[in-house]
Amino acid sequence: MTFPTPPPAFHIMLKPRGAICNLGCQYCYYLSKEKLYPHSDFRMADALLEDFTRQYIQAQQVPEVTFAWQGGEPILMGLPFFEQALRYQRKYALPDQKIHNTIQTNGTTLTEEWCRFFKQHDFLVGLSLDGPRELHDAYRRDKGGGPTFEWVMAGLALLKKHQVSTNALTTVHAANGDHPLEVYRFLRDEARLDYIQFIPIVERDNDSGFQQGSRLTSRSVKARQYGQFLMAVFDEWVRRDVGQVYVQIFDVALGAWLGQPGALCVFAPTCGTALALEHNGDLYACDHFVEPDYLLGNLREQNLVELVASPKQIRFGQDKRKQLPKYCLDCDVCFACHGGCPKNRTLRSPQGEPGLNYLCQGYKDFFHHIDEPMRIMAFLLRQQRAPAEIMNILAQKKT
Repeated sequence: MTFPTPPPAFHIMLKPRGAICNLGCQYCYYLSKEKLYPHSDFRMADALLEDFTRQYIQAQQVPEVTFAWQGGEPILMGLPFFEQALRYQRKYALPDQKIHNTIQTNGTTLTEEWCRFFKQHDFLVGLSLDGPRELHDAYRRDKGGGPTFEWVMAGLALLKKHQVSTNALTTVHAANGDHPLEVYRFLRDEARLDYIQFIPIVERDNDSGFQQGSRLTSRSVKARQYGQFLMAVFDEWVRRDVGQVYVQIFDVALGAWLGQPGALCVFAPTCGTALALEHNGDLYACDHFVEPDYLLGNLREQNLVELVASPKQIRFGQDKRKQLPKYCLDCDVCFACHGGCPKNRTLRSPQGEPGLNYLCQGYKDFFHHIDEPMRIMAFLLRQQRAPAEIMNILAQKKT
């Protein structure tokens, strides 16, 4: 059987436990997905795990393949599931092909055994942590509405004890959006995390749980608030932490100033190569569009390559660029932003065109603010010098 040609590499977020989680974080967009499967046990079957592993590895035309485990809370699948997953990866890995595993967790159920496993098999762990206690606990609550900060920090201590590679996954929302340096310094100095992702909360206010309507919840970060947050963190980072702390959006922006294609789907010209696989084999266009209109098919009925390269998915990816308003196309920082994530395009442009990103003004403020230091760091890299030299340059300039 002949299948359409897929992209040379694509990424799939695996949801082996679906939307099931032991926490009840108030801004979580994924908990509501449980309603899509009212009669499910929310556990990925062994046969599906093996079939996906084989197809996913064989479809990648690159030397390194990453399995990204998410949820809900994927750790609730239990350790034997992941041990089996690694056996299947070894079984189907191609010669000279490197397999990586990442897992996103709230950290509250981590144990010594889990951390030994992560270290032994070189997992990269993304830990959800929104800042110091009062800012983290504002929305990251358990099912009973109780705080979770102590549990997360206990999990982080175990990860550090076993020297597990760990990233901070930090959402920026109404509660912590006005405290950028407090959040950043906590992650850097107290949590001692050197890799940080800032994820803006833009949460639709509707009963469907889908990306519908333009009304947002009060938990959502404001556009300029997000821009101010990023600028404050950047100003501290660029003067003292370049080469020591890695902030995803700063790294991606530097790539844009170097003329490289967007390394993060949010800031890429098109999307469609970051999909989501539910526990039962349903494949969706994107992790943020797990809803009926964006269901591509089921892996038990169709081949993975056929779904990823389907006209429906190609159209989804191309629409990100095609549906940009002229206001965006004429913007001087469009090269860095490319309109942002389609899920956040809830506004109309000043000319009345639909498709303007809710975070537009914040992005414009931020990208304009970092223009000069980004030009300097790009120049340094082109001269085969370290971007960290900018810290001395800025210090001398200030003097």
